[in-house]
Amino acid sequence: MNKIKNDFSIKDLENLSGIKAHTIRIWEKRYNLLHPKRTDTNIRHYSLASLQKLLNIAYLNNNGIKISKIAKLKENEIPVTVREIASRGKVENHAINALKLAMLNFDQVLFYKTYNGLIQEKSFRSIFYDVFLPLLNEIGLLWQTDTITPAHEHFLTVHMKQKILINIEKLQNLEPKPISKTFVLYLPENEIHDIGLLFINYELRSRGFHTIFLGESVPIENLPDVLEVFDEVTFISYFTVRPIENDIEEYFKMLEENVLSKRKTDFWVLGKRLAEIDISSLPKKIKTFNSIEELVKNL
Repeated sequence: MNKIKNDFSIKDLENLSGIKAHTIRIWEKRYNLLHPKRTDTNIRHYSLASLQKLLNIAYLNNNGIKISKIAKLKENEIPVTVREIASRGKVENHAINALKLAMLNFDQVLFYKTYNGLIQEKSFRSIFYDVFLPLLNEIGLLWQTDTITPAHEHFLTVHMKQKILINIEKLQNLEPKPISKTFVLYLPENEIHDIGLLFINYELRSRGFHTIFLGESVPIENLPDVLEVFDEVTFISYFTVRPIENDIEEYFKMLEENVLSKRKTDFWVLGKRLAEIDISSLPKKIKTFNSIEELVKNL
């Protein structure tokens, strides 16, 4: 049996729900909505049930129901009301909360149940943009604030990647058009965050482009091998944690010398690391993007 995380601080609740700790305290005192345990030094500790209840309360409140009205609902009426609102309106926020709980408990059944509910109403592309991407942004903040561990993040991203790969596989038999141009997707050495790159591969394949996915941690020295096979190549990469700040300029210099000096080659890149450089000074063949959506619009 997985060891479930079942003890949370008020800061954890704030990070997971988006409700400020000050507001949570007011809701406790004024409306008696949560019942934390307290240490000898009067520090609040919350159960998993309290977290789930707060996520549901936050969902209702964000959907226009006043906290005074929520407080009048019976305990078992709160999740029922959440399901009713989710069924007739946007399901994204409810799904994000459910996936957070799946992550915290390493609960594969809840992950797939939530995903299967989404796929009945939304396309895979919409699920990625409306649910997976916002959730990934939140996960990064939760990891930075020690609310979750890398194990939680890995659990969630592995299951997301499985869904992307399944949808890419459905496109493999499509004949690429045009066949003259090839997109080669890879991550630089020691970079392993490949969800964004995998989804870009999905977007390219769904539009009929020919792609080669090389994956994580590929040395620059290996990239020219692709040019021996394909004439017109656009390389795409995603800089999340690599190259480190002091190495980015040198990386682009090596890229220009080893790869972009060949004719009919371009390089597209996005990711957090680009915020650390002056992109206006980059060679003409290097094009930067602020998001996956922006890159896809450029196709």
